[in-house]
Parts: sequence; structure tokens; C-alpha cells
Amino acid sequence: MILRLKGPLLVFGGPYSNLEALKALRDLAAVRGIAPDHCLCTGDVVAYCADAKACVDEIRDWGVPVVMGNCEESLGLGADDCGCGFEEGTTCDLLSKQWFTHAQAQLTEDDRAWMRQLPRLIEVRYTPFKLRAIHGGVDRINRFLFASQKQEIEEELYNADVDVILAGHCGVPFVHQANGQYWINAGVIGMPANDGQPRTWYAILTPDEQGLDVSFHQLEYEYAKAADKMRDQGLAQGYAQALSTGLWPSLDVLPEKEKAQTGQRLSVNRLRINP
Repeated sequence: MILRLKGPLLVFGGPYSNLEALKALRDLAAVRGIAPDHCLCTGDVVAYCADAKACVDEIRDWGVPVVMGNCEESLGLGADDCGCGFEEGTTCDLLSKQWFTHAQAQLTEDDRAWMRQLPRLIEVRYTPFKLRAIHGGVDRINRFLFASQKQEIEEELYNADVDVILAGHCGVPFVHQANGQYWINAGVIGMPANDGQPRTWYAILTPDEQGLDVSFHQLEYEYAKAADKMRDQGLAQGYAQALSTGLWPSLDVLPEKEKAQTGQRLSVNRLRINP
């Protein structure tokens, strides 16, 4: 899929079955006048929260382009787990089994068929820039890449042969620039960024005559309502609590630097991309 765009592009990751967050972002896009074909999701529509089926229905009704995440791949193909690659027996592994079973029970075969046909990458064209939206890594859908992993990110950028990668999966917004290329992770809207804040993250790319302006924003939504739904349906208390505290129930996937930043308010710099 190739998107040839002129106006602002709203980029977001991981609704994570959080219907309140997804609806809030859809409303925000409408207020800003950003059309559905100028919004882009980097995958994992379904994950930790209570409303797997409702989120699939909502995003399909909205009509935004969606990159296949590892959760869509796994649920669409009828796999036994979410495909995140968590080490067996870790907290993340044990917690994921619960929400994955919950999501499986909600989804229909039509939902799974929609997931199976999602593209693994979406090319975006803002003349003269070439951008590519992916989920995890360039060649591995479930690769976790965080800001501190500079060498790994630069290897991914080199192999991609584009100006900008728009990535998802890791759940924390950040930017890395190297050799004229950019790795941009907009964060996710369905779960806080382990920064001690209940608000979640998205990004907006705005073109002008000189290049691209990239800004990061926090999404306010009814997180208490989303958390109550999770508790009512017996989902993991850790993730339900995280919606309010902004702190993840497990740090298994984080590099040491990001672990040390737990609970620290994030400040993601505005980015300017020039030809």
C-alpha cells in the first residue's frame, strides 16, 4: 500500500482494545479536520484492554490505514499466543496469555479475516520524502526497539533505504536520527508509556514548503472507565492499574536505560525534517 499525501498525517500505535482511547483519538482527528486516509495506525489494534471486538469495529468503521501488528498476525492466523516473543514464564508472558484468551473469545471469523489481509508495511510519500510505516522491526514484526538501542535502530534504517521509518510495538514515543534518516515511534494510545502519566501518545506530521514538521502529543481520554471495564471482565489488575498510574506491571521487555526511566515524565522533542 502506498499513501500519497499532502496534508497533516496523524500517526498512532497500539489501541490495545482500549475503546475509550480509540474513540477519543477519532474525535480529535475530526476536530482537527484530519481525514481518515490521513491517519495511520502502526498495529496492535487488539491487546491488553477489554474491548477487542469493539475496537476492531471502530477502526474499520473509521477507515484509517492499519499496519499489521504481531497481535493481528497471531489472532488472524489462530496462533496460541500474541507473538510478542516474550520469554516463557516471565511476567509479560503470563499476563499476555490472559488478555489473548479474552480477545480470542470476542473476535469473529470476519474480524480475523480482516486482520489477515492487513499490510505488513505501508509506504508514505510526501514529496520528496519516502516514509515507511511498520510495526516492530523492518524484517521482524515483533522486534522491540527502544531509544537506547541506537546501533540496532541504525542498522534497521540502513537496511530500509527510506528517509523515515514510522514504527510501533515498543509502546514508548521517541525519535532517533542518523545519517540523514529518521526513526520515529509515535508511541501507543491504548496504554501509558511507563512515564507515570495516564495520558497516552500520538504524533502528527505536517508538511510545508521547507520539509516536514513532526510533533508529539498526549491523548486525554476516560482511562478510569477503560480500567473499570477491564476489572469487570476479570482482566489482569496490573494493566488495569497501569491505565491510571502510567506505570507498567512488568519491565521485562525494557533495556536497562528505559527501566531506570520508569515513572519519569517524557518530553519528546519536536522534529524538523528538511530535504
